Amino acid sequence: MEPINSLETADIQPLSPSVPVPPTLRDGECYHVFISYSSNDHQWTHCLIEQLEACGLQVCYHDRDFLPGRTVLENMSDCIQESQKVLLVLSPEFVRSRWCLLEANMSLFRDCLERKPIVPVLLEPGVSVPLHLCHLTYLDANDPDFNNKLLKVLCTPNQELQGSTVLPFHPPSIYNGKALQPLDAVNEDSLSKWDCGQFSDMEVPDQLRLIIEDQEKYRKAVRILNSVSKNKNDDVKYIVREMKKAIGQANIILSEEKVLMGRRSNLKIYLVYVSLDRCKHEFAETFSDQVCAEDLYQRALLYFSSGYACCLAKRHFPFPLPSSTGHLEGGVCFCQYVSQQLSVDQWE
Repeated sequence: MEPINSLETADIQPLSPSVPVPPTLRDGECYHVFISYSSNDHQWTHCLIEQLEACGLQVCYHDRDFLPGRTVLENMSDCIQESQKVLLVLSPEFVRSRWCLLEANMSLFRDCLERKPIVPVLLEPGVSVPLHLCHLTYLDANDPDFNNKLLKVLCTPNQELQGSTVLPFHPPSIYNGKALQPLDAVNEDSLSKWDCGQFSDMEVPDQLRLIIEDQEKYRKAVRILNSVSKNKNDDVKYIVREMKKAIGQANIILSEEKVLMGRRSNLKIYLVYVSLDRCKHEFAETFSDQVCAEDLYQRALLYFSSGYACCLAKRHFPFPLPSSTGHLEGGVCFCQYVSQQLSVDQWE
């Protein structure tokens, strides 16, 4: 996500004398905007709501407008459908709670969000922005002109926003090659530098819930990774080599769910969302005369997928970008990466 401006504190600034006129509510619409926020941010958000309503905007929010007797999910779904736009107040607590609720139940909200412009507001610097919002330009609550910029967006009819970066939910293709929140070892405080951490396989972490359909595949992949910690060896190079090999084995499983792991350290694992379908097809066509095309593809995953995932996560490849077009828009695809690695290295 791209910021507009930033200061150190998120104070609600006064509105300019020239206030835009709210758009007309159409059939089925009861509100101009539904605001979703964490209860921790109640005071800031309610100050904002008061100013928006003073400008004639019809605002929907859970403290006042959720109906008793209905579940939170039912209320959220109805409120999104009845609102022209969706405003998300992004703070660390929101990402941990409210957004997790949206992600975990995205099948319920997907149809709503595909038709509604989403307006992300970054309440404080350093918030880990969810993957499915990272392509949007957010409004910075610390910007001195924040309220006027927000009003301009909220008072612009939806059809006039189609060319802007405040757009409805996009299909997953837009996130191809994007880094997710890394995995941290659960026992990092008790390990020596040469030890390999243990990673939780109890449940799929929040950042993967919308992506991985088969949760058992994730658990199986993590168990493979955790098997390295059973090797009691103080040779750092050996542990690193075994960990990369285990990540490669895990990626053979996870690649089917469009996720790859990469070793950042013995205690932290990169996660990236990337589809290898076209690269896998390229392997099949290139080695069509050989029975072992699938074996070669899996071997490539075993030896090279961890390094590839790390390059995607860091947005840096240790070689010039190929002149030919690959299978990852704006980046290096997996088969290009493997080809380059084989030009200077060998199968291990």
